[in-house]
Amino acid sequence: MLIVLTNLFVRFTLHDMLASPHGVQVIERPEAAATALRGTRRTLLAALTEPDSAAGLARRLGLPRQRLNYHLRALEKAGLLECVAERRKGNCTERILRATARAFVISPDALGSFGPTPESAHDRFSAAYVVAVAARTITEVSSLDARARADERRLATLTLDSEIRFASPESRAAFAQELTERLAELVAKYHDDESPRGRRFRLVTIGHPRPDTPSSDAATTPADLGVRR
Repeated sequence: MLIVLTNLFVRFTLHDMLASPHGVQVIERPEAAATALRGTRRTLLAALTEPDSAAGLARRLGLPRQRLNYHLRALEKAGLLECVAERRKGNCTERILRATARAFVISPDALGSFGPTPESAHDRFSAAYVVAVAARTITEVSSLDARARADERRLATLTLDSEIRFASPESRAAFAQELTERLAELVAKYHDDESPRGRRFRLVTIGHPRPDTPSSDAATTPADLGVRR
């Protein structure tokens, strides 16, 4: 059996991903999601990863100030922009705005009852189940992180992100079986229902094909895929 690894990388992180305004923010309210998805407002959020005033934005983007201010007020009301400074210009006070994050993710909670859940995906081996579990992870981690930030502490998380190239469906199946067995052993070894200071963690293992890209296609040959001419 041959398994070829390409671009193998594993990351262990213990961090608070969402605390900094330069990180990632999860949008949970449907009205905030609707606000962020409008084309002009997406442009403004992207332009305000660095602080700027309405006047500065108008010059950069070539938009009328009145139209710009309308969208900026909506974004600030939705919690997607924040005022980081104010400065006097003549008889006026100019507000300096910044996006509350460099990137945004819309939580499945924004869809209400239409959001995916693992319970709604009946086939545990389906792509729908993978998406539902990933959606649950976004929902739970964003909620836990909000509580941690309110308490001024960091949320303990573990992320393992790797790529593996299988020589055949048989080697992929063998890997999945061995991974399942090893994982069951580790869970049995470290799981503790008795310790008074213990805390339950959710562990999710997901595998899926990597999407093809032009660069990866160009570098792939039939021999790489195990195809014989």
